[in-house]
Amino acid sequence: MLRIGSYNIHRAIGRDRREEAARIAHVLREIDADVVALQEVGYHPDTPGHLLEYLGDTLGAQVIDGVTFTDERGHYGNAVLTRLPVTGISRHDLSVPGREPRGAIEFALTINQIDIQLIATHLGLHPGERRDQIRTLLPLLEGPGSEVNILLGDLNEWFLWGRPLHWLRRVFGHLPAPATFPAHRPWFALDRLWVKPLAVIDAIHVHDSPAARIASDHLPLVAELNL
Repeated sequence: MLRIGSYNIHRAIGRDRREEAARIAHVLREIDADVVALQEVGYHPDTPGHLLEYLGDTLGAQVIDGVTFTDERGHYGNAVLTRLPVTGISRHDLSVPGREPRGAIEFALTINQIDIQLIATHLGLHPGERRDQIRTLLPLLEGPGSEVNILLGDLNEWFLWGRPLHWLRRVFGHLPAPATFPAHRPWFALDRLWVKPLAVIDAIHVHDSPAARIASDHLPLVAELNL
């Protein structure tokens, strides 16, 4: 069984507006995922024990960073924590001119001689932006070489009738999309896990715990895959 997750950690700033990395680490320990994609990861790389380093050390996981921009607060963007060995990493720029820089981390795992492709991302807020970004990602997901393909992250897709979701369903089929945002009373399925073939999916669920409801403005999304 492979457990994967996606979690927008909101710079580790909780609903009480306090920044506490320990709360994010606590939620990640509750999830106990083999691989988890993180979004809105902010840290200063020159600070010993910064957020991403702390989370990796606390969970005993390899860290894959996916910085999308740098400002006075340091690095910001996506990241992946994995307890499984990675066989390849590529970073893709999904930025659209005039919008916040965005990116995706593509990486590979081999489990039980099954080659798995995973792409972790955080898409933009504007509908046209998301359409451009999905157009960039789809050829990566439709390429040869992997027996299991996974796209996970905060897709920011508010519109159930939006073209990005239509395009993704055409590739992956219809998957459960439980609401993850806002954390205290989820209404919107902004965070998504797309997996093909569908037969490997055992369950997809939202991790809704007291700790998760306060640690960030999103709840984590978790999937169990039977390989």
